[in-house]
Amino acid sequence: MSDSISRRYFFYGALLTSAVPAAGFSSVPSLRALGYKPFYSKLNVAAIGCGGQGGVILNQAAQTENIVAMCDVDLDRGAANLKKFEKAPLYRDFRVMLDKEGKNIDACTIAIPDFMHATVALACMQRGKHVYLEKPLTRTVWEARLLADAAVKYKVATQMGNQGYSHESHRTAAEIVWSGEIGDVTEVHVCVTPGTHPTGLKAPPPEASVPANLDWQAWLGNAPMRAFSPDYVPYNWRGFYDFGTGQIGNWATHTAGPVHHALMLGAPTSIESVSQTNPSKITFPDRAVIRLDFPSRGDMPPVKVFYHDSARSTDPDVYRVPGMENETILPPPNNLTSKGRPMGGGRREGGLPSGPRPAPQPGAPRMGAGGPGVRVFGGDRGGPAKGLLTGNGAVFIGTKGIMATVERGEGVWLLPAARWAEYVLPPQVLTRSPGHMADWIRAAKGGDPACSHFGISGPYAEWLALAALAFQVPGKLEWDSKLLRFTNSVAANKLVKPNFRPGWELKL
Repeated sequence: MSDSISRRYFFYGALLTSAVPAAGFSSVPSLRALGYKPFYSKLNVAAIGCGGQGGVILNQAAQTENIVAMCDVDLDRGAANLKKFEKAPLYRDFRVMLDKEGKNIDACTIAIPDFMHATVALACMQRGKHVYLEKPLTRTVWEARLLADAAVKYKVATQMGNQGYSHESHRTAAEIVWSGEIGDVTEVHVCVTPGTHPTGLKAPPPEASVPANLDWQAWLGNAPMRAFSPDYVPYNWRGFYDFGTGQIGNWATHTAGPVHHALMLGAPTSIESVSQTNPSKITFPDRAVIRLDFPSRGDMPPVKVFYHDSARSTDPDVYRVPGMENETILPPPNNLTSKGRPMGGGRREGGLPSGPRPAPQPGAPRMGAGGPGVRVFGGDRGGPAKGLLTGNGAVFIGTKGIMATVERGEGVWLLPAARWAEYVLPPQVLTRSPGHMADWIRAAKGGDPACSHFGISGPYAEWLALAALAFQVPGKLEWDSKLLRFTNSVAANKLVKPNFRPGWELKL
């Protein structure tokens, strides 16, 4: 491999690897005591959140491991899986489950609303349980830092559920950048489709009676008490600042993954809301553009990252990829098969439909029932117009060329497409994945650390949380990562850490 690939790979390699005994963690008695099982033994897994994406990862774990406990505050949301695994004891409160079943549990899968991620994951880690936590890891910057520190302290195997990190195209994209093929990357544009959650609301949703299937107090968890509304549960919480991270947590966690990995991003020095359409004080806006500035990393120059939330081809500020007016910008998923490489370990979540989607009325709040298989309102998936960045993907602007990735990093190519047709892929310098869930299970049994363990996904989640925070505070915000504070905004500093309900405070 070239000196350039070698130098850049090993700079990032320090983040990807740690000291692993030759025979695996389970070969060391002291680590066996921490809960690392031999490869031939099955993990006893508890599922916290059993419907929606929680059901997806629960069933992935069940393919090879034992499901020994279930926990869900919504009996309707997880009904199918609660029935499927009815022999496992069912709990409504994760704390009660951990207290009563703790001795029987090795690991936990967690797929619940963003605002409870850190609270539940930390409780599991403090009890020595390995943790698979769905994206976006946490709602706030402070919580992301907390979980990264907790993984070190409690010495458990962790993984964030950003499945694209295990995809072949994601890793190939990093290798293309490291090879120098597109030169120095100084600008990136990340784009996502509109979500199904509420946007642009001017007043809180109307109060309603709590349905019998839902434990509302348990659902609220660490959040201040408020009246129940069906516009929060089971999915639309994602659009509210107090509970979710909007499309940043829903999709940008995926589409920005190749960007974070390939460019070895750490913490930004500043963030700024460039534009918003139909802003709100309680939900994310209909559309927006956020800018983040990152300093140089090793021999990589400073880079500005633009996040385009819910972009459509008809938007006046839609990003036009320079010189690509006649090109389809985002590649097809799994397009590496044409170059003789397999699809890789990544897999799709849910099954969101493709094709055109109905647009909302101008200026009207966007509402949707949400969840896998539900059509997204507004926007267009790939963009009917050539040269425009819409859909779920990212574009890298380099001094020698342009590269694009799609969705979770499931496709990659050089632009224009004619350049890609003749391109020979660089040598593989990253190991390939057995699958995102299998990667974590292997780590929990003493194998290599998972590809998105909290030491890697924690810093990534921090800057995603900063981007989400920028929606609420105008102006350019200067960020001090070491001190976890903004140097020029009192208002922004109030959003770095959650306001926990008394008795729910977190500490290592």
